[in-house]
Amino acid sequence: MILAAADHVAPVVALLGMVLGSVVVVSLLLVKAKQSLLVGYFLCGVVLANTGATDWLGDAPDEAISMLAELGVVLLMFTLGIEFSLRELMHLKKVVIGGGGAQMMVTTLIAMVVGWVLGLTGAGLLVVGFAMALSSTAVSIKSFQDMGQPDSPGARMALGVAIFQDLAVIFFMVVLPSLIGDDAGGMGPVFFALGKGVLFLGLCWVLSIYVVPHLLHAVATSRSRELFTVTVVGLCAVIAWGANWFGLSLALGAFAGGLVVSESIYSHKVLADVLPFKDLFLTVFFVSVGLLIDLEKVWESWWAIGLGVVVIITVKGLIVSFIAHRMGLRLRQALIAGAALSSSGEFSLVLLSRASDLGGIAPEVEQVLLACTAISMALVPTLMRVGSPLAKRLEKWPVFQAREKNDELRDGAQVGVLRDHVVICGYGPVGRALHEAMDRLSVPVVVIEMNATTVRDLHKRGVRVLFADATNQQTMGLARVAEARAIAFTFPEPQLAIEGVRAARSLNPGIVTYARAKFSNGVELLKKEGVHHIFHDEVTSGQAMVSAVLGCYAVEE
Repeated sequence: MILAAADHVAPVVALLGMVLGSVVVVSLLLVKAKQSLLVGYFLCGVVLANTGATDWLGDAPDEAISMLAELGVVLLMFTLGIEFSLRELMHLKKVVIGGGGAQMMVTTLIAMVVGWVLGLTGAGLLVVGFAMALSSTAVSIKSFQDMGQPDSPGARMALGVAIFQDLAVIFFMVVLPSLIGDDAGGMGPVFFALGKGVLFLGLCWVLSIYVVPHLLHAVATSRSRELFTVTVVGLCAVIAWGANWFGLSLALGAFAGGLVVSESIYSHKVLADVLPFKDLFLTVFFVSVGLLIDLEKVWESWWAIGLGVVVIITVKGLIVSFIAHRMGLRLRQALIAGAALSSSGEFSLVLLSRASDLGGIAPEVEQVLLACTAISMALVPTLMRVGSPLAKRLEKWPVFQAREKNDELRDGAQVGVLRDHVVICGYGPVGRALHEAMDRLSVPVVVIEMNATTVRDLHKRGVRVLFADATNQQTMGLARVAEARAIAFTFPEPQLAIEGVRAARSLNPGIVTYARAKFSNGVELLKKEGVHHIFHDEVTSGQAMVSAVLGCYAVEE
């Protein structure tokens, strides 16, 4: 039995090693050429799948590829679920409902018309139209971050539309088996599938309100980073398995698992721990997509793929840009938002793969659409960079002037919109005193704290607080250190403060730094690190005691 299990797992391990090894080599070449790494990830998968390299995996390479693809989708969907925010949904509700709804409806209808002209019919036509209307949340957000515009109006427009797409795809994935599966036929299966989906999401909501916060609080009070990470991953696995038990997809379950955690006060800790691996998940996902491509079938339909990529990018880009411009964005930001959402996305791949498994789409059509999706996603970063110079030429025409301003797209609802604030690391007596002083002066503050009880109390009081590790660069990003004026490490642990200072300066080299040390050797370490203001506890206490004792004799120092 043990040998059988080893034979089953070994091909997946070998494939993962093969994938990551080839990605490293290709990425180094693309970095020197200043090209998008996403293209390299996809090409790695295509090359591995079509050069006979996967034959080394044994007798069942297709099974190993399928398992890796499923793993990549589940992990990526989980991270997207964690990043989904109901607060952002409420703040961007006009953009989400108006912009996202219009984009989905218009794009789906156009895609269905094109599909009908090409010979698609029935429920498969609806699946293809809906899949092509979806965009890549992961690629668009990462591209905005790479351009240094994560909070720009264009980024917020793209986020609003992506939120609507994420909500719509949850509904569609629930009803998909009843549309093209063995149980398809009439509205009965659709309503039954909706009932299962509503029940599953309802259970997830109950978990997120009454179970998960208490579980995470109990784990957080243990101060064990390993236990916290294991608990979060375990929740994802259990909820994904629960979705599969309900007859839903693992990808939907993983996304729901991320949603369950996303509104917890501990979500920032989860994000800080998970985000460093998001690029790895994205890599595995893109390579797994490439592994599914059969070059022989693609070559037979190269003209259809090329035409499909052009149509997808052009139609979706124009639709999103027009909607964004009508909602008040300047042309430059509207074009960048349009470029960011011009591709089909990761959920498109999930839907197409699921529809193919259910027999609703022919394998040849699936191959063409997979290739179109992967290529269009890889082109997004380049298209976004081209948007700015194109907008400069077009903005000279009066017709392209913005009609009104949209406050939703200028201001955010979370920590990300802070500017010129102070980041306080640690909320002991010193941190509390500093926060109270800043509050009296109306100086905005973000607190980073690892005591679960303190975090919960501050959250109830409406204080911007992150349950996260102050030495983690991802935590500094969540606290918007890049826009902060100062950061104070209020705990007397120089080594931790040094790690935190390095993480903060990697995002904001000019930030003013404050730190404490109990002993003189700690002070020397902080001085070598270049900390601007160092508070030596022994010296400060000694000066206070001297002043107090001299006061007993009415003697001035």
